[in-house]
Amino acid sequence: MTNNDKNKPIIEVETKSDLISYIASGCKPATEWVIGTEHEKFGYRLSDYRPLPYDGPSGIQAMLEGLRRFGWFPKYENENVIALTKDDGSSISLEPGGQFELSGAALPNLHRVCDEVHTHLDQVANVAKELGVGFLGLGFQPKWARTDIDWMPKGRYRIMKKYMPTKGDLGLDMMTRTCTVQVNLDYSSENDMVRKLRVALALQPISVALFANSPFLEGRPSGYLSYRSHVWTRTDPDRCGLLPFAFEEGMGFERYVDYALDVPMYFIVREGKYIDVAGCSFRDFLDGNLPELVGCRPTLQDWEDHMTTIFPEVRLKQYMEVRGADGGPWGRLCALPAFWVGILYDEIALSEAEELCRNWSYNEIVEAHINVARQGFSANLAGRSVLERAKVVLKISEGGLERRAVAGNFDSDERCYLAALHELVRLGRTPAEELLKAYEGRWKKNIDPLFGEYGY
Repeated sequence: MTNNDKNKPIIEVETKSDLISYIASGCKPATEWVIGTEHEKFGYRLSDYRPLPYDGPSGIQAMLEGLRRFGWFPKYENENVIALTKDDGSSISLEPGGQFELSGAALPNLHRVCDEVHTHLDQVANVAKELGVGFLGLGFQPKWARTDIDWMPKGRYRIMKKYMPTKGDLGLDMMTRTCTVQVNLDYSSENDMVRKLRVALALQPISVALFANSPFLEGRPSGYLSYRSHVWTRTDPDRCGLLPFAFEEGMGFERYVDYALDVPMYFIVREGKYIDVAGCSFRDFLDGNLPELVGCRPTLQDWEDHMTTIFPEVRLKQYMEVRGADGGPWGRLCALPAFWVGILYDEIALSEAEELCRNWSYNEIVEAHINVARQGFSANLAGRSVLERAKVVLKISEGGLERRAVAGNFDSDERCYLAALHELVRLGRTPAEELLKAYEGRWKKNIDPLFGEYGY
């Protein structure tokens, strides 16, 4: 949605308090908490595994047009279809390199979330088969260089493509060659938000290891188990990372707004056109000092747009986005929201998680977050291996899901969606290590069989 949407009122922002109130308005009683899952995947031609261009009979646009038969409505930028939407709030959008993303509807439980994942992937597979293409759930493009990937025709990406290299050497790789899965969760109050944010940030190294699924770079092992996670550490220090201020005294909605006000902007949208304001702050915009639009007042839509260009491992909007996991196969797409719902949507589990990481220093968390991308479960987190920590955290999550006691899909509760993670910690191997084992063994150091074995 942009501010030229005639169905959406234009609301000017007068003061910082308006921005604080905007985030605070997301507070909901626990009885109204919902779950939203987002996941991305790489498209490729079955004939040669090359990434899909936007145009052409087997391109991204053809995929979007084919999916319209399932009740999706197109969204255009200029003459190009760049997204699909439904009345339930779900959407299919495009990342810069053509990564296909489902932003799911706000759903009441994990059974419904997993049903949505399966329905979406079935629809994608149906259309893909007709076009001779496939899709792959992985954290990083395993075979192709950045120069082999077409950019999608979206105005925001033109601006970001120009700005990214000024901040980090792998920002363009993040844009075109990474895929993730994330879960969007609610909070009941400012205090509840702070508790959940701190726990989610502290446990990020464990999440990275559990979902590490990107060991390849241009057809060969990269030396990392989650190359995607490594790429994010070299994208843009202004807008990425683990938010040190979140662990400080006085953390709250205002502190996050102050952070977001000073994160450099990329663009604003006026009359459907993207205006490049890269490097300027929203604080200057709020004060009427934006050089490109002196005296112009920001709107709430401008603020919403800006917040989508901030990329910490856990991000606030009017809900909390828990990010930082590699894309993966069907089963682990359900496991990611299950992992976090079990921890953050149960009071006992949240308290147990708080107690577990209470004495971890910020520096210990950051060090583990950097090391886990290469070392996986063997990385150290506050004196213990990430594998040991993962076993404890999975038990906490399982307890939370058991106490939720939400039945569905022939199960008495939602613990079934953690099965894939339990198997990983039982074996003590990340998903990436399974891929590397196949690469060194039955694939005979040829990356191509990956597409056949792991494609959707």
